[in-house]
Amino acid sequence: MVNTPAIQLTDLKKSFGHIRAVAGVSLTIEPGEVVALLGPNGAGKSTTIDLALGLAHPTSGAAELFGASPRSAIESGRVGAMLQGGALLPTLTVAQSVALVASVHRHPLPVEEALARARCTEIAKQRVSKLSGGQLQRARFAVAVVSNPDLLFLDEPTAAMDVEARRTFWQSMREFTDEGRTVVFATHYLDEADTYADRIVMLSAGRVVADGSPSEVKAVVSGRRIRATADFEWNLDVEQELATLPGVRSLEHRGAHFTLVSDDSDATLRSLLSAYQDIRDIEVTSHTMDDAFLALTEGRSDFEADADNRARVDLSLVADVPGAIAATSAKSSHDAAPATLEEVAS
Repeated sequence: MVNTPAIQLTDLKKSFGHIRAVAGVSLTIEPGEVVALLGPNGAGKSTTIDLALGLAHPTSGAAELFGASPRSAIESGRVGAMLQGGALLPTLTVAQSVALVASVHRHPLPVEEALARARCTEIAKQRVSKLSGGQLQRARFAVAVVSNPDLLFLDEPTAAMDVEARRTFWQSMREFTDEGRTVVFATHYLDEADTYADRIVMLSAGRVVADGSPSEVKAVVSGRRIRATADFEWNLDVEQELATLPGVRSLEHRGAHFTLVSDDSDATLRSLLSAYQDIRDIEVTSHTMDDAFLALTEGRSDFEADADNRARVDLSLVADVPGAIAATSAKSSHDAAPATLEEVAS
């Protein structure tokens, strides 16, 4: 028996005037997946989430959650969301806010459990208007999970959180996903996507330009970085020699520190150590999610003219192939402030 996808997006498009915010997004996300949506500002991440939730109407295409319309899935309590535009009533306490949302769902979590999951027990009696930015995010997370959803959308969930608060938040999220629930989150913190997502979907200018595991996405950028410190005088001759070592594709240096990007790090290191004795602090690393992000999203500004000729990267083919995809981000505006899930369900 084939499982019904948690999310099925089919050629979703959304235009605001002459701007295409979402330009044909198709995704199938299975139950239990943890998926990160990445992309520069204006790439279409938030708009795609709004379309999936039924908070915005597509220009064309379709969205289904668990084989039903977004409205039906939300009404059933199977979907929760923590969105950038969602606001809590400032005069209520955190506990009252969670209880209010719990009251409109059929099978909610106990309020105390939702507060505990979001690490909000200590701030339960505080008014929303008195919360710090990080505390407010935790309160919004408690509101999102109190319906006991099978699918959770998060749009920049750790914005305004410090490093420790972010770590604590993802501990809570790990507990949530360990129960087999589906999570889709958009973030600007690439390290969060690399660490916590099973799958990365990268958007640029409203299109999917990469879709795969974190390791597959990072493999888009070939080669390795060799960082070292030179205990000799740097000059143009040295720079030329280093740049022409076997396997070297590029060279950067700042003071005594230099970085080589090499397609054959073993050959580069052998030649480097043979030619130069006064080198220390050598470090060899693979490319990062930051490198893949830049490779996949930086590019030309004529997206609209070239959009129909673009396609996502087939990540099964790029592990040994250098290069990048040129795509640009188009600024997108949103409809009026999105409604809450309760407003959609009513």
